[in-house]
This record gives sequence, structure tokens and C-alpha cells, in this order.
Amino acid sequence: MRIWDVAAGYLSRQSLLGEHRELHGLYSILVNSKTGYSQHPETRRWVGCEAALIRRHDLLVAEMRLRGYCDRTPLVRTRRERLRWPPLFVTVPGEQFALLDSKYASVRSGRISLPRNAQDLWAQHKYSVLARDPERYREIGRELARTRAQAAFAELAAELTAILRRAPARGPLRTAVEHMWGHVSSHASRSQRDAASRSVRACLAATQGLASRVREPYLLASTALSELAVYTDPDGP
Repeated sequence: MRIWDVAAGYLSRQSLLGEHRELHGLYSILVNSKTGYSQHPETRRWVGCEAALIRRHDLLVAEMRLRGYCDRTPLVRTRRERLRWPPLFVTVPGEQFALLDSKYASVRSGRISLPRNAQDLWAQHKYSVLARDPERYREIGRELARTRAQAAFAELAAELTAILRRAPARGPLRTAVEHMWGHVSSHASRSQRDAASRSVRACLAATQGLASRVREPYLLASTALSELAVYTDPDGP
């Protein structure tokens, strides 16, 4: 049993659907006080963090939808408890990338290629960070220019994981989505441009569709392409 902490876009089809299945099993153990796997390290770290587990489910589903899969088993928060993420990891985020690299040595990896260094990792997360912390977005790029790539990787992976656990504010979210739209807007029809202008949600949906159709490489390698949909969904958090 494993619930990954890195963005769902890095997971292969098998890993993505497998985590979705295991997450449902873990959630059932927690909310129904089942004994099976109750002492597993992955189970124990999520105790008291059920709302965050639902958020992770929503992020998996957003990635599944981007790849054309349907989710027929939604998880819904029944009470408005504070969203608290596990303070500990079974494996820290930087090492999770190494595990995935080994796991995918002979099979196809996820939508986003595993990062080779801190610069790759940052490029893949830029718009997710812009949607949450524009100031930190500007700082990280400058810091990486002064740091050896391999030395920065583990620290950056941990920080990006923490940043992506935060919900974006409305203004930065709109800014990030508009930047993403700029990569594909030249391929949009008049009706697509009209649709994209209606709301942040519509703009992201149009961006997703066009990025997939024209195979826009930067967006297809961006964590934001799926994960920001959780925060533009009218039924989302």
C-alpha cells in the first residue's frame, strides 16, 4: 500500500489507477475503524488526515480525467474538519522520484517525465507554484541559478510538495491559468476563445483540451495542467 506525495502527473497509468484503488481501501480503513492494514506505516500516517486524503483523491481524479479516465467512486467530505496533511512521509519526496525511476525502468512512465535534476523539477512545477505564491515563484528560479542541480533536488522536492498542498488564492490562480492559456491560445478557434474568457474554470478546460490536441510540450509536462482543475471545479474545495 502506498499513497504517493509527488504530483499525480508523474504516475504511470498502472500506478495512477492503482493508487486510486488503494486510497479508497485506506480511506475505508480509517473511517470505518477496520483492522486490516491499520498498523501499516502508510495507514498510520494518515490518521486524523482524512480530509487531506480526500484532497489527494481529487488530485488523482483530475489527472485521470486529463488522461481520459472516469471516476465513478467519488469521496465526499461529510464534515468541514480542518484540512491537515500528514507531517511525516514513509519515503521523502526526493526519494520517491528515485523509487519511480527504478519502478519505470522497463515500462512507460507517467504523463510527466521524471525530472533529471532540480531545473527539470522546477520547470514542471512552475505554474503550480505561481498559482499559490508569486513571490516564491520568482525567488526559486533565482536560487536555482546559484545552486548545483543535484544538491538542490531533495530540498526543492520537499518544498514543492509542501507548496502544492496549499489551495491557491483566486488572483494568483487566475494569473497562472492565463499564463498557461498563452501557450495554446494561438491554436484556439473563435468559439474556444469565447469559452475560455468566461471563467478560470473554462479557461483551464480549454487549455487542457488544446494542449492535448496540439501536444504542447511545456504544458503536457506541467503539474498544473491537471492539479489546478481541483481548485477551479465548482464542486471542489
